[in-house]
Amino acid sequence: MDPKFLINREEALRELYPATHDLAIQKLQESLGVHAQEFIRRSPFLCLGTQDLNGRADVSPRGDPPGFVRILDSSTLAIPDRPGNNRLDSLSNIIANPAVGLLFMIPGFDDTLRVNGVARIVIDPTLLEALTVNNRIPTLAIVVQVREVFLHCAKALRRSHIWESAHHQDRTQMPSLIKMILDETTGAPEEEEMRKIDAGLEEDYKQTMY
Repeated sequence: MDPKFLINREEALRELYPATHDLAIQKLQESLGVHAQEFIRRSPFLCLGTQDLNGRADVSPRGDPPGFVRILDSSTLAIPDRPGNNRLDSLSNIIANPAVGLLFMIPGFDDTLRVNGVARIVIDPTLLEALTVNNRIPTLAIVVQVREVFLHCAKALRRSHIWESAHHQDRTQMPSLIKMILDETTGAPEEEEMRKIDAGLEEDYKQTMY
């Protein structure tokens, strides 16, 4: 990339865009208002952004029935940690660098809710009991002290048509998750064996969701 085309100063960046309008500035809040809390109660999905001490970023999806993120008070959220791949990328990052960003989504809503804050990893039995789903208590919870909250406009989701069924893509047009991983690593087996592996993954989803 030719250095003359790189933007590396905030002043140069802001020269490319009109000034922020007042409402965009005012919408940034320091705690969860009534509408932000209702948004979280309705949301079955969020993306959790973390960074390690070296600034290496990671984003992890989190999903459960609507309201799975518990509102402890107007400045505190608790997110249950459900079974995953045990890489523990997000959790390790939080130990190293507690700053986190959350993006909440609601199916059918084009607006999103952004929350920035400071996270801790908590194993309080009383809290974990309250986060039980399907009789499974989470191993731990991510408790976030809220620092910034704002509702984000609908432009990105409307541009993507993400909720419109006419724009949904056929999943069979790409290989299964396991096949893609094997193709990029050790190599995928023949078709019949691959079908057995895919069936095993679906069964694993049923048995280990919680």
